[in-house]
Amino acid sequence: MEELDVPDYLLHVDKRLNEEEERLEHYLDGCTRHQLIVTVERQLINEHVTGILQKGLDQLLEENRVNDLTRLYKLFCRVKNGTTELCAHFNAYIKKKGRTIVIDPEKDKSMVQDLLDYKDKMDNIVNTCFEKNEKFGNSLREAFEYFINQRSNKPAELIAKYVDMKLRAGNKEATEEELEQILDKIMVQFRFIHGKDVFEAFYKKDLAKRLLVGKSASVDAEKSMLSKLKQECGGGFTSKLEGMFKDMELSRDINFAFKQVRILMLDFIANLLLVTFYMISFIMPLQSMQNSEHKELQNIDLTVNILTMGFWPTYPVMEVTLPQELLQYQSIFNKFYLAKHSGRKLQWQPTLGHCVLKAQFDAGPKDLQVSLFQALVLLLFNYNAAISFEEIRAAVVIEIGELKRTLQSLACGKARVLTKIPKGREVENTDNFHFNNEFTNKLFRIKINQIQMKETTEEQKATEERVYQDRQYQIDAAIVRIMKMRKTLSHNLLITELYKQLTFPVKPADLKKRIESLIDRDYMERDKDNQNQYNYVA
Repeated sequence: MEELDVPDYLLHVDKRLNEEEERLEHYLDGCTRHQLIVTVERQLINEHVTGILQKGLDQLLEENRVNDLTRLYKLFCRVKNGTTELCAHFNAYIKKKGRTIVIDPEKDKSMVQDLLDYKDKMDNIVNTCFEKNEKFGNSLREAFEYFINQRSNKPAELIAKYVDMKLRAGNKEATEEELEQILDKIMVQFRFIHGKDVFEAFYKKDLAKRLLVGKSASVDAEKSMLSKLKQECGGGFTSKLEGMFKDMELSRDINFAFKQVRILMLDFIANLLLVTFYMISFIMPLQSMQNSEHKELQNIDLTVNILTMGFWPTYPVMEVTLPQELLQYQSIFNKFYLAKHSGRKLQWQPTLGHCVLKAQFDAGPKDLQVSLFQALVLLLFNYNAAISFEEIRAAVVIEIGELKRTLQSLACGKARVLTKIPKGREVENTDNFHFNNEFTNKLFRIKINQIQMKETTEEQKATEERVYQDRQYQIDAAIVRIMKMRKTLSHNLLITELYKQLTFPVKPADLKKRIESLIDRDYMERDKDNQNQYNYVA
């Protein structure tokens, strides 16, 4: 054992056992078989179990030495507590290796794929080498659940983003069957995470983007994932997600009805501009085209998606100045919708808008796929060939940081339909902008990155903050629910009951803060005779 590597030693043990079996078969008395084999097993395996595992198991697992691991398992099955020791060391290896995948922020980009590959590798070892032993399967699941929650919230967030990436790419990267298999594997990882509310928050935000900008590659795959989540977590977990799909379906009926009366409601004189508006209660594609020789818009084809506020993520309301023709169309749709649904309120949400503008360059016409903010800026150049930053800002009234990012995408990106003077990567308040008539591109339809659709650090923090606030409400509700039923309860028993009811990880100190908050708000009180006892206040 001291001279040989573990794989070589295992071969040596296997060979010695086979030699003894041959001797028994050919010339030794059969009644000595049990004692002889037990002696060999004790001397070569039992006395070296810990040494073998400490010296070579990690290497065998790291290098995926399937044959050697199979031989190791079969040999350890021959001795008392052999598989128990093997299972314990197997569990420790998974936790140690898995923690290196999860805990390092530099590996965040590949974390989920690494976890999937790691799980596949360990599953193969359990099924092939350990003969699908249930004890090893349970140990594998326990180890994954342990290490994946060593870093709170981040794995849940990254799993949600990985699903978003796959459902955006969809069948372009995989067949329907392969995509379904990927989603099944994702659900296995999802079961391990404790902060499922974090997953829900990021998944809902990404699903909203896919639905609003038509980036979902497969409706069947979307609904399949929704079904898996519902089966795993229940209808309460997916009710808002299902509501988002229902909103999109109902909006199609509203759009059909609106288009039937559109011709009677509009009489404009210009070309067509394809625009998309969004509301906090709905999203609105305005379809028209624009001709630089005309000052007005005509035949705007408006499509509106009505979104129920409680189902969709919360988006910041940003005031902007829209062209008069678009404002008029807003008013027309409001009258149409509220005539059918009196008592409701529509709040327009321009921050998510996307548009297609028809532009005329020296090289010929092009379709520009842009955000609503980018469209508002570009439409200004129908009236002026050159405009200063301050003039643009006064005309569109977009928040200055958003306006600078918008101008940067139009004048400093790959598709430079505007020219900035002076040149440079950053937009300053003193800059001037010209329409770039010399712009060329081999594509007819050009997508200019919709900056406001990109997730920023602020958006990510805002999502995390919403999850934190939701958890506070859930803790408060659970405390009041328990105290209302029990009337009087000690601190320790209340904490125990809360851990049974809450579905996300929480520290005792956080629970104590919520209890103190409810005491301050007179939902409960400390017992006058026992400060460790709480009484419900009706």
